[in-house]
Amino acid sequence: MSGEKLAVIMDGSCFIFRAFFACPPMKTADGRSVGAVHGFCTMLISQLCKHDSDLFCVAMDSGRHTFRLDMYPQYKANREAMPDDLRAQMPLMSEACGAFGLPTISQPGFEADDVIASYSNELANRGYKVRIVGIDKDLLQLMNDNIEIYDPVKSKIVTTEDVKAKYGVVPSQMIDFQALVGDKADNIPGVTGIGPVTAAKLIKNYGSLQGIYENVEKIEPKKLKVKLVAHKEDAELSKKLATLSKNVKIFDIFPSIKFNYNHEKAHDFLASLGFGSLINRMYRTSIYAKSTATFLQHNSNILSANLD
Repeated sequence: MSGEKLAVIMDGSCFIFRAFFACPPMKTADGRSVGAVHGFCTMLISQLCKHDSDLFCVAMDSGRHTFRLDMYPQYKANREAMPDDLRAQMPLMSEACGAFGLPTISQPGFEADDVIASYSNELANRGYKVRIVGIDKDLLQLMNDNIEIYDPVKSKIVTTEDVKAKYGVVPSQMIDFQALVGDKADNIPGVTGIGPVTAAKLIKNYGSLQGIYENVEKIEPKKLKVKLVAHKEDAELSKKLATLSKNVKIFDIFPSIKFNYNHEKAHDFLASLGFGSLINRMYRTSIYAKSTATFLQHNSNILSANLD
């Protein structure tokens, strides 16, 4: 991507939940739970080292109520409420982003994925290469020549061939794929009785959900046609629910996503929570080396005072 303008958007909500469920409990000296915050900060440091861009931000959910609930009250109705322990740590997640100079972007009524879709679309229209850091399959529909997905678990850019190998369709067909198979995690109904293999085959043969229904009378076996006809409204609703919105309002995009790292601010935040090992790690990374020419000056007195 040499010579291209790059903007990076992290799926912060996804990282927060990963940190909470993957990391062991941890408490500060005054008894506050911070295990998820520690994991989240670890992930932030890791990703900041992997992606070099002056435009770098973190997308967040802004609450449980979204436009999808207005469309379908059962949307995500099967999900349990956020654990109290995680809820108590949420304010510190935003503080962590601020401490590392990472702007957070969100908007009431929309999910983090919608925010990502809207900002990515705007940035691509302005000539940027956009890199989305996240593992949510809903984000795959955004892939094109100007928008790429980076899998933080596998540490690689997701390719069209990766999507085809996993789902049997190309990224531009993921919305139609999800309209047919639904999504149990989000309580999106899909077409009852149609799984991923059948959905991929139908899309391969007819190109899209619209193409499927335009040719539904030709579809064999008959029982498959019956399922499609009986659940057409579910399929159409599911497609609307699965489609990421690009209607998030963006007033002045560049200040809102400008990366502004300050090692002293990051250090103070980590020290306030007793994260000495993360301070050690931060001062040994490329983000610190890039931000200041005084590494050796700070290294000796700060590291010795803040090791776990």
